[in-house]
Amino acid sequence: MSAKQVVGGVGPAALTRSDITLELGSHHPSTHGSLRLRLELDGDVVVTAEPLVGALHRGAEKLFEVRDYRQVLVLANRHDWLAAFNNELGVALAVERLLGMEVPARATWLRTLLAELNRVLSHLMFLGHLSTEFVRLREPLQEVLEQATGGRIHVVYTRVGGLREDVPDGWVARCGAAVARVRTGLPDADLGGLTGLGVLAVEDALSYGVSGPVARGSGLDLDLRRDDPYVAYPSLEVPVVLGSAGDAAARFDCLLRQVRVSLDLVDACLAVLPPGPVNVKLPKTVRAPEGATYVWTEAPSGAAGYYLVSRGAATPWRLAMRTPSFNNVSALPAVLPGTRVQDLPAVLASFFFVVGDIDK
Repeated sequence: MSAKQVVGGVGPAALTRSDITLELGSHHPSTHGSLRLRLELDGDVVVTAEPLVGALHRGAEKLFEVRDYRQVLVLANRHDWLAAFNNELGVALAVERLLGMEVPARATWLRTLLAELNRVLSHLMFLGHLSTEFVRLREPLQEVLEQATGGRIHVVYTRVGGLREDVPDGWVARCGAAVARVRTGLPDADLGGLTGLGVLAVEDALSYGVSGPVARGSGLDLDLRRDDPYVAYPSLEVPVVLGSAGDAAARFDCLLRQVRVSLDLVDACLAVLPPGPVNVKLPKTVRAPEGATYVWTEAPSGAAGYYLVSRGAATPWRLAMRTPSFNNVSALPAVLPGTRVQDLPAVLASFFFVVGDIDK
């Protein structure tokens, strides 16, 4: 941290004001991983903010280019480690679109169910900023996810053409019981202390490409599950949770209400889960035909895009990702000015980003 006394200006205020450049990071307690912020302060009030990314650069997009499509799916769930299944799903959908492949109905509904289960797990982790009870509530859902996939974090359950295998016997009932337990156990959230903090105008959300619960807290009515539905979402009614104030309280309120919506969607998938196979028999080596496609999905933190270019090989020629965390963090320079230093952790926590998802 460096500080300098301002000597210019007129009057006693100019002699007492302290201009400080504060380097926050690359480690701080407000998020998962490493993010560096360069803040210019007037006393304890932020004047300018500059996110400096790259401290946790993962090089995922270059690694994709030398992995076959099975290995790409293994890597794809790691940049946002709170949304592993959703990450796998987006890549698989892109490959399947190039292949012109139809996925079995049971796999489609299970994919939708697991995407919503993963969404709740991600949201509950961020809601842990408000109360550790939200984090404890993750365990019942984490258990059923592990029973289905064999993994708790990096599940690697998706395959091109469906899923690795079917869920075990009795899993549907256990999943329903876990959802009911979480729904009844959700505590009330005290958002009073977050009112008015870190206001994101809807115009800034659009300008910076912010999406997901962060943008919907500012009133941006966009949810790809409704607006460009994929997997089984065309057969489901997806209520879009919106706020209007655009502050930290509105963002956390959207997140909490979204948990209830996602739990309802899991129940809806369980109610109609059809029988049948969960994958398509593939050749030993999957080669996507020459061409390009773009797929986007509603990941827990916002819109996630996958631009896949194939030259007919077993590996992608290019697989570029549009990750929601990057855009969410990009908006911080428009949000943080005027924020007091003591309120920074709350504002940063309300932007729901994972650093690996920024430094992909």
